[in-house]
Amino acid sequence: MLTLPNLLTLSRIVAVPLLVALLWWPRWEAGFGIAFALYCLMGITDYFDGYLARAQGAVSKLGVFLDPIADKIMVAAVILMLVGTRHDDRALITGVHLIAALIILLREIAVSGLREFLAGLQVSLPVSKLAKWKTTLQLVAFGALILAGALPAQGWIKATGLGCLWAAAALTLVTGWDYLRVGLKHMD
Repeated sequence: MLTLPNLLTLSRIVAVPLLVALLWWPRWEAGFGIAFALYCLMGITDYFDGYLARAQGAVSKLGVFLDPIADKIMVAAVILMLVGTRHDDRALITGVHLIAALIILLREIAVSGLREFLAGLQVSLPVSKLAKWKTTLQLVAFGALILAGALPAQGWIKATGLGCLWAAAALTLVTGWDYLRVGLKHMD
């Protein structure tokens, strides 16, 4: 149960409160810089926990259960902090960009519910390649937006983050629809 892949997944969950604390003060640029480094480390562990589990033949029920939860906790916490830590011109996700963040957050909730429903029917919902690209764009978007808080004079970083956020939101709609179509086949 306490394999390296599972420990990596658990480390992401444990790191979320620290990430939130670092993002709490919008004018603390050093905090955002440290948060960016922590976020990058969390993204790396997200890749390696699954890779190591498959490579070592150590895929476990605990890991299958915890990995998507760790992902969703991290995504939800980062979105809330990037939206909620507002101070004058330092807000990182505001205005129309809230729509992209909301699309991502709502899809995370909907797909979790769909997976839970399908699990009761013993139907798995494998992650598609397009969903992996969506996750990659999300990681880049949130990373860039966190980095923008550390380097506010570099407007291109925030613009890049917001562009990736919208690209991720578009893929979120496509993959969410794909998953919903699969799920609808199993509903009465």
